[in-house]
Amino acid sequence: QVHLVESGGGSVQAGGSLRLSCAASGYTDSIYSMAWFRQAPGNEREGVAGIFTDSIVTYYAPSVKGRFTISQGTAKNTLYLQMNSLKPEDTAMYYCAADPDSGGLAPQAYKSWGQGTQVTVSS
Repeated sequence: QVHLVESGGGSVQAGGSLRLSCAASGYTDSIYSMAWFRQAPGNEREGVAGIFTDSIVTYYAPSVKGRFTISQGTAKNTLYLQMNSLKPEDTAMYYCAADPDSGGLAPQAYKSWGQGTQVTVSS
């Protein structure tokens, strides 16, 4: 089992930056892919960015491509999301997810989830 804990959320003005972190513990050798998702009140959870932990191949939702960067730590048990040029529509709870078999930006593909960290962007 993999345990995930997010940190780094906060409040920022539009155009600002934040860096989210996700610390993974437990059976981290089993992780095949990790991803960041977000969910705003009244909206469905949506995939933001993902990474295959061995190949380091990354992928992004069109809404964040060019502004957000996903990366992992050298030990592969830490995941980051650098968010630049933030917009009010980026306001949401951000979640880290991991899976031993699947990847992509569909929430149902992931078995392990963190509790989330809130990002609020004001105009």
